[in-house]
Amino acid sequence: MSRPSIRDRAWAAALVAPLVLFLVLFFVWPLWTMVTASVVDDAVTKVLPRTAAAMAQWDGNDLPPPAVQTAFAEDLRSAEDQQALGEAVRRLNSAVSGFRTLLSRTVTAAREAADLASLDLAAIDRRWSDPRFWRAIRDAVPPYTDRNLLAALDLKRDASGNITAEDPGTAANRVIMLRTFVIAGTVTLVCALIGLPYAMLAASASGLVRALLLLAVLLPLWTSLLVRTAAWFILLQQEGLINDALMAIGLIDGPLPLIFNRLGVIIAMTHVLLPFMVLPIYSVLIAVPRNLMPAAASLGAGPLRAFWRVLLPLAMPGLMSGCLLVFMVAIGYYITPALVGGANDQMISSVIAFYALGTANWGMAGALGLILLAVTLLLYVVYGRLSRSPQLPGGA
Repeated sequence: MSRPSIRDRAWAAALVAPLVLFLVLFFVWPLWTMVTASVVDDAVTKVLPRTAAAMAQWDGNDLPPPAVQTAFAEDLRSAEDQQALGEAVRRLNSAVSGFRTLLSRTVTAAREAADLASLDLAAIDRRWSDPRFWRAIRDAVPPYTDRNLLAALDLKRDASGNITAEDPGTAANRVIMLRTFVIAGTVTLVCALIGLPYAMLAASASGLVRALLLLAVLLPLWTSLLVRTAAWFILLQQEGLINDALMAIGLIDGPLPLIFNRLGVIIAMTHVLLPFMVLPIYSVLIAVPRNLMPAAASLGAGPLRAFWRVLLPLAMPGLMSGCLLVFMVAIGYYITPALVGGANDQMISSVIAFYALGTANWGMAGALGLILLAVTLLLYVVYGRLSRSPQLPGGA
């Protein structure tokens, strides 16, 4: 390889290096952290390494042998890292309630005992005679687990290791996930019903009119999401501008419930996401020759038939791309449903925020985020295939 070629490649690598570093730090690393948090569960193993080794031969029936209990007491005595011990206690307490007080009492007794081999854990606390607590430790010992991923889908493993459904009283993730897809699908449909005629109007206009129509679409993208949502919060309230205007012209006698419900969420999200629908459709329609519709009319097709047989098939790549874009963005929305929606209108992003910030359960937050990531990547693959398909009008 010639020396100028090596120098050119080095310059190219130096120019690309900041972008690669940015992607690794702010995209790859956070995603990898989320994935590992959802499947790695080594909080108990770090604190109880001897117990983990001793429990390898225990079948989980009845109480564990004395060797397991002695190893457990030795681990508790040698646990110096209080933060790691606290994480292990929190992990076990999430599996079986009562571990917090149980381990606190047992740690004190193990550190004060002269002979750990003769230490009777059941005498310290009678809960150690219940196999449930020992099975919870055994289930938490493996460093890798599918517990969070199963819990994200309202599933769990029973005592035999089989996957079963969660109890109806504690199962809520699938309901919220379904609600997320329903809201995102509804917003996508409303955006399509508004965006297609609007894009047709913008594509058929010219000059200042077209510029103003596109400016009206682009303005929401230039405004902060929080500002836009706060504006709808003011507009949709009972004494807001919308209700006041409807009552002023006599269409309603009293204020309509437009906020803290599903309708308010759909209205606010549609306003925010409408540009992602209009712009792909407009980019396709702007390339359609203007003489196609007059040509269809000259051949005897009415306006509706010409639209259905000529214009809509040509606009379909942009329409489907816009639908995928809107849906992908909508399933991860958090601020708008949190401010405008009610208790039954919160989406899965609110649950992720609760696990991450409210309970510090990064495993569950990562598992739910991983499910959304999988859905988004699947839709992104469909979008990429659609935008490059030579079999669709307007495809590359």
